[in-house]
Amino acid sequence: MHVLVIGATGLIGSATAARLLAEGNDVTGVARRTRGSVTPRMRFTELDMQNVCIPEKWLPHLKGIDAVVNCAGVLQDSACDSTALVHVTAPAALFTACEKAGLRRVIHVSAIGVDRETLTAFSRSKAQGEAALISSSLDWVILRPSVVVGRVAYGGSALVRGLASLPLTPRLPAAGNLQVVQLDDLVRTIVYFLSPGAPSRIQLEIAGPERLSVGDIVTSYRSWLGWKPARRVSVPSWALSAASRLGDLVGWFGWRPPLRSTVHAETMRSAIGDPGRWTATTGIQPQSLGAALASEPAGVQEAWFSRLYLLKPLIFAILSLFCIATGIVSIGPGWEIGISLMHEGGITGIGAPLTVIAGAIANLMIGVGIAFRRTARSAIYAALLLSLAYMVIGTILVPRLWIDPLGPMVKIWPVLALNLMALAIFEDRSG
Repeated sequence: MHVLVIGATGLIGSATAARLLAEGNDVTGVARRTRGSVTPRMRFTELDMQNVCIPEKWLPHLKGIDAVVNCAGVLQDSACDSTALVHVTAPAALFTACEKAGLRRVIHVSAIGVDRETLTAFSRSKAQGEAALISSSLDWVILRPSVVVGRVAYGGSALVRGLASLPLTPRLPAAGNLQVVQLDDLVRTIVYFLSPGAPSRIQLEIAGPERLSVGDIVTSYRSWLGWKPARRVSVPSWALSAASRLGDLVGWFGWRPPLRSTVHAETMRSAIGDPGRWTATTGIQPQSLGAALASEPAGVQEAWFSRLYLLKPLIFAILSLFCIATGIVSIGPGWEIGISLMHEGGITGIGAPLTVIAGAIANLMIGVGIAFRRTARSAIYAALLLSLAYMVIGTILVPRLWIDPLGPMVKIWPVLALNLMALAIFEDRSG
């Protein structure tokens, strides 16, 4: 078959594409960005779901396609994401285009519980996207997975690993239980429904066999990583709500933190379902979390990821605030110090204040650039160049700074290292 996988660089889409390729199928992947893809045999098309809201935009991409798997999704509305466009408008246009192209089979990955309760824009738009598919004449399959976890980690599954690295395990008294489902089981299900003779026009809940609290899941991952159990500490609702609001704010800067108000609301209502019909239809027995973790022992790379995951936002916040504060201090309380250093280095007249102002503006621009995900990588490269420039120019003009007790020149090295670390952990998925 030739399968079009939409959202092909995401957690579910990339695993589905890899499995289909391994079984000898042709795959064309659709994703907003394809840089860094690790599936060289897959043909990629860069396409933003928010820009394909009419059937005619989809038709060229459906030529020669036998089936479509839609794994695209966004957690929450932000400056760069729209749940309505990604979950409703673009998929509805896709389904109409499939009808026009004579393409019948569409596998649509939704979310558990959206047919029962829609608390957020995420679940409401997911339900509306399902309705658009159900009203079509296509041979559709709707899969509603619970929280998906696997060897690969992104979003909520990555957050769980980050929480597992903490010395205390959070207990969320108000949160509902989760029936986490293994990524491999979900992918096997998608592949099953692409096989000849598979049933269609069916809706299935894809849920794991056990109901677990967030604390239970975090504890399981701590054990998997080889760490001793940590004491559980209750997290009050107000603290979780505040963290979610902070996540919302970060989201408007282009970042996609796993904890936002949508996750807060959806977690409070649980992510549970009945896997019985799924098993009866496909013969797939969902794995328990413990069994799945035991089958793939953790290595040092998992331990590194877990410990770095919660440090990543701290690193970027520190770099951004450091550069912004440096710029403000340079043209504020540190103005006279800066001017005196220029004079000591032989820069006098109008050149001294202009140099200080230029350095301050450069720091401010870099700090603001790091704060926004779209410009963060370029801003960090600029920060590296600026730090090296400071070191070279400072050595030439005021070499005594190397033996200054406060170590302004020596401290450039850890700043460089922190910038290099930020570049190393910048990406959170392949596309």
